[in-house]
Amino acid sequence: MNKDFEPNAVDFEFGVKRVNDAIKAWGKSLRSGIITSKDNGIQSLLDNLKVKNVPDNFMKWQLPFIFERSQLYVSVGNPNASVPEHSHDEGDGIRYIVSGSINYQGKVLNAGDWMFIPQGKKYSFEVGNLGATMFYCYQCCCVGRLD
Repeated sequence: MNKDFEPNAVDFEFGVKRVNDAIKAWGKSLRSGIITSKDNGIQSLLDNLKVKNVPDNFMKWQLPFIFERSQLYVSVGNPNASVPEHSHDEGDGIRYIVSGSINYQGKVLNAGDWMFIPQGKKYSFEVGNLGATMFYCYQCCCVGRLD
């Protein structure tokens, strides 16, 4: 287990600063036109947004944009990797399974499945036998709230 894994080590503003610094180093503007993950130079931008504070056997990247008060990430978990029990104390989270699977409390979530994690709610999961790629939003917030 990565002894440095602490999901609440940074706040929302730090994430905004990371994105702004990475875009500045990239030398282009997100407002210059439609940008895709296949454009020239994108890999260097993503390299600057790689997150090191992850459990063992995971890789994670912050995506280079912020929506309202939402920050977006992609993570890849190796087969059978596990995430210890933890919470995200700054806001709600949404985890969407892009490929592979994860096991959460006896439920297998496959590609196309998702989970909503309320702010401060503790959870853990294990990656399935084929690994998993996940898209997620942490510290998610929107103008209106559903209660």
